[in-house]
Order: sequence, then C-alpha cells, then structure tokens
Amino acid sequence: MKIHKILASEVACLDSNVYSGGGTDDTKALQAVLDMAKDGDGVWLVMDGASLVSQLKLYSNTTIECLSKDCGFFQIEQTNASIVTNAIWDDYELKTKNISLIGGTYNQDCKRQEHHTEDDRCWFVEGKGYEPSKKKYTIGVEFYGIENLKISGITLRNFRSFACTIGCFRNVIIENSWLDLPDHEDSMNQDGFHFWGPGSFLTVKNVGGRVGDDFMNLGPDERDKVSSITDVLVDGVFLENADQAIRLLSRDKGRLDRVTIRNVTGTYKSFGFYINPWFVDDTLGNFGNIFIENVDLKALEPNYKHRTPILFSVGGNIEALVLKNIRNHDSIDNRTLIEIGIPYIVPFQNKYLKEYGVEQNMENIIIEDLLVTEKEVDPKDTEYITVHEKVKNLVVRNAKVFKDQDENGALLSIKDNGCIETLVVEDVYMKGLKTFINDEEKIGKLTLSNVTKEEQK
Repeated sequence: MKIHKILASEVACLDSNVYSGGGTDDTKALQAVLDMAKDGDGVWLVMDGASLVSQLKLYSNTTIECLSKDCGFFQIEQTNASIVTNAIWDDYELKTKNISLIGGTYNQDCKRQEHHTEDDRCWFVEGKGYEPSKKKYTIGVEFYGIENLKISGITLRNFRSFACTIGCFRNVIIENSWLDLPDHEDSMNQDGFHFWGPGSFLTVKNVGGRVGDDFMNLGPDERDKVSSITDVLVDGVFLENADQAIRLLSRDKGRLDRVTIRNVTGTYKSFGFYINPWFVDDTLGNFGNIFIENVDLKALEPNYKHRTPILFSVGGNIEALVLKNIRNHDSIDNRTLIEIGIPYIVPFQNKYLKEYGVEQNMENIIIEDLLVTEKEVDPKDTEYITVHEKVKNLVVRNAKVFKDQDENGALLSIKDNGCIETLVVEDVYMKGLKTFINDEEKIGKLTLSNVTKEEQK
C-alpha cells in the first residue's frame, strides 16, 4: 500500500475562513484527493488553509491533518449533511478502517443548515408512545462501521445537531478536542459526542466545550434495542455552560458495560448525568458495571423547564453503579444530587410502574466520597439523595455535609414507592442537616458505622 501525501494548497483554492466562511467551493478538488484511497492506497491530506466545502467522504487509510486551528473547513449553506463522513456506511459491520482527523476547525454554520432531513432508513425503532423515525439529523462529523478511528486536536464549531456521531465501531480514540457553539439554541439537539452500538474499546480524553443538549451520549441500543457498547474510558471532560453533561442510555437488550468516566468539571445548566433507559419500552435497559469518579460541576440557571434540574438521575436495570468523589458547592438552587429510580422521560416519570407494569432491577449502587458545602446564602431544604423505587443494595460511604445554615435538608429521602433491601452507611458526618434518613421503615436491613450528626448550638 502507498500513502499519497497531498498539500491542499497544491490542489485547492483555500480562500475561505473557518469562522466566517466565503471563498471558492473546494469540495470537488479535495474529494478527488480523498478518492485516491478508494482502491487500497492511503491518503494523507494536509490542510494548510481553510476550504469551503459541502461534504467530504473518506475511505480506509485516510488522514486529514490541519496545520493550525485556523485551517480546516467551513460548510456550504444548505448542505444539510455532515462535513466529513466515511464513504461506506454500515450499522453492523466494520467496513472502514484507519481514519484520522488531526487538528483544525470544522464549522458547520448551523444557522444555514436544516435541522434534519428525511431518510429511508429507520433511525430510531418504535417504542411505546414513539413511532419509527426516518428523520436524519444534520450531524457535524459522523462515522458508521469503522475500526481504528482517531480524532485529535480538532474543534467542532456551530454544529447543527450532534457534533460528532460514531456508530458500529471498534477501537476509537477522541482526544484534546473542543466543541465551540456560539450559535447555541435551546432544545435543538445540539449534542456533542454521540455513540451508538455495536461498539467496543472507546477512549475519550481531554475534551470540552458547550453544547445545546447532552455533551456526551453512550447509547448502545438507542436506535435498534439490541446493540451493546463495552470497554469505555472517558477521562477529562470540561463543560462550558452546557445544557447537560453525560447520558448513559440502555433501553432494551443492548448492554452498556465496563465503563469508566472520571474527571468531569465545569458548568452546566439543567441536567448532569442521565443513567437510565429514557424510552418507554417493554424492558428497562441493561447496564452492567459503571464507574464514575471525580465530578465537580457547578450548576447554573436551568434552561429546561419540563422537570426539575438534577445532577445524577439513575434508573433501569443496573448491575453495579459506583459514584465516587462527587462534590457540590456554590449551589444556585436546591436540586437533588442523586435521584434513584426514575427511568423515563416526562410525562412518564411518575406513573411508569402503574401504567406499564415493568419493574426495574437496581442491584448495587455505591455512593462514595460525597462532599457538600453550603454557605448561609445558599439555597436550603435540599434532598441530596432520593430513592423512588426499590434498590437491592445501596451503600453510602464517606459522605460529608457541611452547611453553615440553620438545620435543613435531608441526606437520604425515600419517596412513596421507594424502598431499600440493604442500606450500608459508613463514615458519614453531617453539620447543619435536619434529616439523616426520612423513613427507616422502608429499609429492610440497615447497617450504620461511624455516623455523626453534629447538633446545632
């Protein structure tokens, strides 16, 4: 195999601007270079300037490298498709391999693209209350059926819906990349990184920016109810006024397993982590072992009004979930930090068991190293952990709550339909907290060790 290294300025005009657009349509010239990889050779396209393009399609063994952030691509208006994608899509087979996007800016010019188009494929299967959808979102960068994908040091700017979507994958690395969204719109699906199964071996490191929905979504069977995603490492997420942080979504048979997420910081508006099925289906997902640690997110004024804001919402069939080193300070409101047992979206959240008769199986949930600090001026009466349905084993270990307020709020509030078979509480210190556990009668077995509630003087 031969790798053809091509300098873009030798074949294209490069008279555009990655921030303001304009210039000559370079699509045909650049696509001709990328087509050199059609028959088995490879292409290394070096962008030494900015090109105006519609869509570029990549084949196996292709690298696009931009020499600076001011190099890259600005999309032609009303393209209504991704800026860059693989030429051969597949939802279940790995038909493309060895693709790299290195450096530069990819600007979709979202205000001049349609939110979605019609597509013959069914993009989301039917669920209770949902019809099969043939709406194809206009996505910034997307790959389906790919092995050995590397995205490093790029900026995705003004994406119309999802910034980057990857489905049916193996061995994907995304690192040191930023989502830039000056043209933010509420409730317009301007998600960040979106992953669909089947997929394995995913690494996401040192990414950040602003989004108009989920910053990241691991949704293995969101589209088909059967695909899985396993072996995931997310390390270093920096949110800048994001609407939501990270969603983990398993709705049916597709399993999400062996997932580690750590070092999530910055600012968010409405929702931190959604870990639940979301869709109203006949089953409630298939979550294996999920580990999340070192979360320090500052809440801002929420922009979604359909439900109260939360930091963690947890529900569905869960084998084991560990939340470790969660910090909360400088609160803007008294949103619950960890809400357990609500698997659906509104309006289903308060009536799912009665109406649909599907019981969720939450086996093991461990909350460790929780730190809450509140000043006198901070909001009061927060219920930090709430339980809305049955949990088999719940462990709360090394929780510290320091409230410089008159006693108020609750560490653990068990709601009307909530119960806990076994609750283990170890090394808990509470100052300024009114209620430790609101209803011990809903706990089968309670084990307490080194629990201190400092009385107000």
